[in-house]
Amino acid sequence: MKTLESSLLVPEFEDVLIAQQRIQPYIHKTPVLTSSFLNQLTGAELFFKCENFQKAGVFKVRGACNAVFGLSEEMAAKGVATHSSGNHALSLSYAAGRRGIPVTVVMPHTAPQAKKDAVRGYGGTIIECEPSTSSREATFARVVAQSGADFVHPYNDARVIAGQATCSLELHEQVDSLGCVIAPIGGGGMVSGTCLTLSTIAPQIKIYAAEPLNADDAARSLHAGHIIADDAPETIADGLKVPLKDLTWHFVNSHVTDILTATEEDILNAMKLIWKRMKIVMEPSSAVPLATILKNRELFAGQRIGVIITGGNVDLDRLPWLNL
Repeated sequence: MKTLESSLLVPEFEDVLIAQQRIQPYIHKTPVLTSSFLNQLTGAELFFKCENFQKAGVFKVRGACNAVFGLSEEMAAKGVATHSSGNHALSLSYAAGRRGIPVTVVMPHTAPQAKKDAVRGYGGTIIECEPSTSSREATFARVVAQSGADFVHPYNDARVIAGQATCSLELHEQVDSLGCVIAPIGGGGMVSGTCLTLSTIAPQIKIYAAEPLNADDAARSLHAGHIIADDAPETIADGLKVPLKDLTWHFVNSHVTDILTATEEDILNAMKLIWKRMKIVMEPSSAVPLATILKNRELFAGQRIGVIITGGNVDLDRLPWLNL
């Protein structure tokens, strides 16, 4: 690893290879699925990397396991802690449970009940906060001060990014001749991992990120050339409400070709399409890449595109289209 001016450690590709070996016993090598209907609709060849079939139902298990199983015995004994709207919380709880160490997570009280239930099911302790980044971080600071637990940031953590980078490493091994890869972006952990891997082993592949228009701070950041952080945006893509941080900005600013946005209606329609046509469960955040491809067909026409479906943890009693 190397170090940014902010003193944050930056993972390198060697860290990805170490992570791949470290986490292999605790994760799935997820499948890549295709849909002739969606290929025809978009005018491109789409290869969906299905992290909704991952352990705990989400890609974040990769980074969480790399962080937890990389701890020394002395550090692990104090446990781990984090703040998260859901998927990182349940992923860290899964990883900590496999190692047999305590885990505390700060979650907004508005987080989906299915994700809260999963955290508790994996043995995690939840402390609730208001649904804003500032409230989340302030509440969490008190938790760490009291417990001394190791802070595993949801995305601004070299160990987490190295773990997430194993997803695109698998995708590159599973599908050849990709022209680009697109993934959802909130804080940027998955996109940063994708940048780390592909910029090293396949720099000719373009990297796009997909973001809700209602929470488009990453897109505005990329176009402005500096981080723009929204505190509490409103979108059905609950996993994409958090802002970029220094470490993820380093990768996004260096390697992402563009960040494309989609409206709430676009996201909802794309989510329905995948449920109907591919018969797989995925959460609203995971539908954003397809939504942006559909909005930008001329940009992607004729290309072989890797599309990362990041997770499938949906509250089935509160599907986004039930309240329309």
